Amino acid sequence: MNEEKPVPGFAPDDITDGRRSGDWKTRYPDNPARCAIAFEAFYVSALLAVMIVLLLLIWLQSPRTWFGLDEVKYKILEKYVCAWIGGSLGGILFDIKWLYHSVAKNLWNIDRRLWRLFTPHVSGALAFVFVLLISCGVLRIFDQATLDSPSVCLAIGFMVGYFSDGAMAKLSETAQTLFGTTHQPGKDKGPD
Repeated sequence: MNEEKPVPGFAPDDITDGRRSGDWKTRYPDNPARCAIAFEAFYVSALLAVMIVLLLLIWLQSPRTWFGLDEVKYKILEKYVCAWIGGSLGGILFDIKWLYHSVAKNLWNIDRRLWRLFTPHVSGALAFVFVLLISCGVLRIFDQATLDSPSVCLAIGFMVGYFSDGAMAKLSETAQTLFGTTHQPGKDKGPD
C-alpha cells in the first residue's frame, strides 16, 4: 500500500521538512533544477549586496557629490531612494525566505521564477510610490514631517516591500473604492 506523506509545514512548525533522520540528499536530482535554484540564490544574494552598497553610498552622500546637488535637493532624493531601497530589501528578504522554504519543502518549481525575480523590484517601486503618496498628502497615514528622516523612509519602505503582496491588494481595494471597477458580471477579470 502506497501511503501519501503529508505536506510538511513551514519552519518552525516542522524542522524535519518531512524527512527521516539522515536523509540528506537533494530532492532535486536533475541538474537543470539545481542550476536554476543556484541561479536564483545567486540573483537574490547579489541584489541584497547591491542594496547594501547603495544604502552605504546614500549614507555617505556620494550621489550629492556626483550630481552636484544642494542639500535641499539631496534630502528629497535621499527620502525616495531610501524608500525604494527599503522596499527592495523587504522584497529581497521575502524572496529569500520563500526560495529556501520552497526548496526545503520540495515545492520549488520553475513556473514561479518570474515572481521570484521581479518581487524585489516591484517591492521597491511600491515602497517608493507609497512614500510619495504620503509625502504629497494623498495618504494621510503619518505626519508628512515624519518622512524627513531617511531612517523612517527606509523602515516604511521595508515594511511595504516585505508585505508587498498584501500592500498591492490593499491599494487595489482602495483604487476600486475611489474609482470604481470596470469589471462586469460574467466577464473575465483578466490579470490584476
